[in-house]
Amino acid sequence: MNKKAIAVTGGTKGIGRAIIEKFASQGFNIITCSRNLDELETLKSTIESKYTSVTVHISKADLSKKQETEKFAAFVNQQAEIVEVLVNNTGTFIPGQIHNEDEGNLELMMETNLYSAYHLTRGVIPSMMKRKSGTIFNICSVASIMAYPNGGSYSISKYAMYGMTKCLREEMKEHGIRVTAILPGATLTASWDGVDLPADRFGKPEDVADSIWSTYSMSPNSVVEEIVIRPQLGDL
Repeated sequence: MNKKAIAVTGGTKGIGRAIIEKFASQGFNIITCSRNLDELETLKSTIESKYTSVTVHISKADLSKKQETEKFAAFVNQQAEIVEVLVNNTGTFIPGQIHNEDEGNLELMMETNLYSAYHLTRGVIPSMMKRKSGTIFNICSVASIMAYPNGGSYSISKYAMYGMTKCLREEMKEHGIRVTAILPGATLTASWDGVDLPADRFGKPEDVADSIWSTYSMSPNSVVEEIVIRPQLGDL
């Protein structure tokens, strides 16, 4: 029997790392990428030692570049016959305002936060459509639905990611593929390094991972279209 696999972009830290841990604990093989090969090798060693029946396939890739995204999509398709779950998690955040943020911010965040998910999805989804089975999670943000000062190009890219997710959901209904937008608020990841706030002011990456597992585990009769997860004490 072919073993199911999950492909997670940006899997060495934060939300991506928590998702990998959760699905590995449930016996899924893992396919992931990062720009840092040392971190990928550490992840592979740690997960395979902890979950001895699980194989972790790693690829160094910078998904802000279309060519590397397409190369990773080919890698995903080569590593597993059944890619049951795709999580588009890669992203970058640079605060700023539209009228005065650094030149190039929009291009960088659109390429990283949106285009990577667009091109990877196009590369991986044909096998899901052929099987009429699969689940895609796009890691959006509360910034996808709520404008705020200093959001700038990040908010633009995340609004676009949210829109892409909605379009894809409509397209995939007849193919039996579920598509879910995950909209986390402030979550305790490397993006918040250096911020002088207590840990309980943030959401936990593990909570995002648990919500994704629960959504995936539902029967194919139902789809959770979107999940908003904010810190209990509210947005930052």
